[in-house]
Amino acid sequence: MTDTSERPTPPEGLPPNLVNALTDCSPGELRKAIVHAQELLHYHGEAELPVAAEDNEDIVRVTEHEGYTEVVKQFRCADGCDECPHGPYLYHVTEEPQPDGSHKVHWSFMGGVRVEE
Repeated sequence: MTDTSERPTPPEGLPPNLVNALTDCSPGELRKAIVHAQELLHYHGEAELPVAAEDNEDIVRVTEHEGYTEVVKQFRCADGCDECPHGPYLYHVTEEPQPDGSHKVHWSFMGGVRVEE
């Protein structure tokens, strides 16, 4: 899970006035802002990248960059594993156009990373 004691760092390139406006929002207002941002992405023809944790993994960090999303996550395997969780590992997530005009999400494994506690 994400450490909620520290304020998250905004993604590169997000205008400061937007960062300030979002920082001042309540949780309910933030949820509405997310819905509106997703609607704007669809309006502009951009599909949402499905960067969500599966049942056996934790998303440690997500950072948006121009052209890709950087995702750091760790995994839990079967019960009884003394080394769980495994990772964290870094992935670059992109959306790739397909010959039929659709888009496919592609996860590129970049390697293990250290996460500052």
